[in-house]
Amino acid sequence: MLEIFIFSFLVALTGALSPGPLLTFTIYKSIKQKRGYLAGIYIILGHATIELILIIVLLAGASLFFQNILFLTIIGIIGGILLVLYGLLVIRDVFKTNITIEFEDSQHKGFKGNSYLGGIVVSLSNPYWEFWWAVIGLGFLFSYNINFANPIGLLLFFLGHELGDAVWYLPISTIAYFGGKSLNPKIFKYILIACGAFMIIFGTYLAINIINNPPKF
Repeated sequence: MLEIFIFSFLVALTGALSPGPLLTFTIYKSIKQKRGYLAGIYIILGHATIELILIIVLLAGASLFFQNILFLTIIGIIGGILLVLYGLLVIRDVFKTNITIEFEDSQHKGFKGNSYLGGIVVSLSNPYWEFWWAVIGLGFLFSYNINFANPIGLLLFFLGHELGDAVWYLPISTIAYFGGKSLNPKIFKYILIACGAFMIIFGTYLAINIINNPPKF
């Protein structure tokens, strides 16, 4: 069971570290709000709320409509393969582009209201987030037989995943609010390379694991 929590945390952390709309929104709200150091907390709570709903919907759909074990296994394998490809793309981008996270003059075109609602709206507006859950996230759930019949595993998966987001976004929010200018680009690049390598290794493991342990609904 602890394995579920650890891997869920690491997979979420690797995803959170990659720059995206939620990161931009977090920096924007942290700088603009009067008590911006709290923005990250509310944004992550909003993000966690919509992810919990999505997990329930995905598992309910899998339980009601996707009873074919072969189909579920294929989804899990595809999820693992896509995780490997994503890890390769992360490493490629590190060497091909100048990746930095600047906190000054951060602009966010889109939702600018309540941070909690923003965590929900910005998450939903990101097509990659929805795709990730529909394939990679669902593949993870199937690979470890996480479903309503395994509530402890489901809880550990959810808590690990949200902790992975919080460990990154909360410090970013605090640094942005208190006037940090940017993260050290060299250190950040090394972190991204490590994350990419982990995604490649774990994606391979995920695909193999679901073949050896087919999902049971």
